[in-house]
Formats: sequence, structure tokens, C-alpha cells
Amino acid sequence: MAVDERAQEAVAQAAKPSGTPDIRLDRVTKRFDDVLAVDDLTLEIPRGSFFALLGPSGCGKTTTLRMIGGFEEPSAGAIYLGEREVSGTPPYKRDVNTVFQSYALFPHLTIFENVAFGLRRRGTRGGTLTGKVEEMLDLVQLAGYGKRKPRQLSGGQQQRVALARALVNSPRVLLLDEPLGALDLKLRKEMQLFIKGLQHDLGITFIHVTHDQEEAMTMADRIAVMNGGKIEQLGAPDELYERPQTAFPRRLA
Repeated sequence: MAVDERAQEAVAQAAKPSGTPDIRLDRVTKRFDDVLAVDDLTLEIPRGSFFALLGPSGCGKTTTLRMIGGFEEPSAGAIYLGEREVSGTPPYKRDVNTVFQSYALFPHLTIFENVAFGLRRRGTRGGTLTGKVEEMLDLVQLAGYGKRKPRQLSGGQQQRVALARALVNSPRVLLLDEPLGALDLKLRKEMQLFIKGLQHDLGITFIHVTHDQEEAMTMADRIAVMNGGKIEQLGAPDELYERPQTAFPRRLA
């Protein structure tokens, strides 16, 4: 068997972990006109895991994340959230929230109201809303910051507000789209540990897109190395680092 065939077989086996997956992609393809962004991708992401999609710009990782979140629809294949197929379902009807690199906070709203936004859309009011917002601000170490505006916070603090807003409705899955790219190196290192600790404490599935090998190795339980719209290798960080199976992961090691 050729090296590439062995690598593809290893990816197929690694992509089917035991237990009920939170996310399942079944032969998902995405085309933008003549560009094949994601190519016949099959993947299962276990419940409660911290999963990273790692690769260079244009490899298909962000498109894959956007399809899971409902911001793009697959050209072929199906996406499942637990047992439910969500292909064609809009983002607000999926039990998934996204944290973007740009934070996407509302500059005219206070920190409290930014975090409360999703709760209000779901009809939560009064003491229940206040309690949930304050609990989430405490969780991200921003208790007492509720009356401030985003411009009054540092980049790292704004990122934590974005995390609080995404998590306040207790989504099944949190998607992280290059969330640390706008931070300086020291703050990025601090936020890597903070987000990893947050995921460990909450126990929900995090899916993290990054082009930064060290970031993926530090934060993730499992990593899918993507190239050309396909997964070239999938496994635990130490496995990818110590036993790269194809040329592309080997260049990352």
C-alpha cells in the first residue's frame, strides 16, 4: 500500500472515535464556483472534546467551521449535530455559537448588554437574565465590568466578553474562528491557557480553527491537519508531532 493510501486509511480510522459525536460531517464538499474549498470530508468530533482544525490559509479549515456554524451550506454531503442533520438549518436554529477573531461586540452596548443579547432574543428577562449574565462575567473573570463599553477594555478582555456572550446560552458546541489572531504574543499565550481551562471546566465541545501549530498543540485534545480541502492527518498533539504520516504534517513538526 502506498504512503498516501496508508495516510488516508489512518485518517479515516481516526475520524471515527468511539462514543456519540457532537459533530459529524458525512462526505461534505464545498465549492465556490470553480474553487474546491472542502473535498469530500468525513469527520466525527467527540462530545466534550477540544478539537482543532490546523492548516495554512486556503486549506479549507475556516470554510469547514463556517459550514458547521451554518454560515455556509455544503455543495454536497451532510452535517449532523448529535443525531440531528442540520444541513440547510440557519445559524440561529443550531445549538452552536461562534467566537470570531474580530470579537464582533456591539460598540454602543455595555458589556452587560453584549452578554445579555442572546438571552433577550430567547425571551429571558428579569432576575434570571441578570443572574445568568453576572454568572458568565464572573466565569470569564470580568465581574464588575458590566457597565463599561467595549472600547474601555483591552483586547484580551474584549475576547473574554465575546466568549461570555457565546457561552451564556449554553450551546452544545462553541466554534472558535482564529480567536487569538488579533492579540499580541504575550496575551495570546495567556488566552490559550484561559480558553483551554474554560473548556475543561465547562465540558462542552470546542472547535478551534488556527494556522498556528503551537497554538493547536497547546490547546487541543485532537487535531485535524488540513491541506487542499482534505484532512492529511488526525490525532492527538503528541502523535502528530512525533509520528507525522505525510509530508504536510511533517513540515509542521
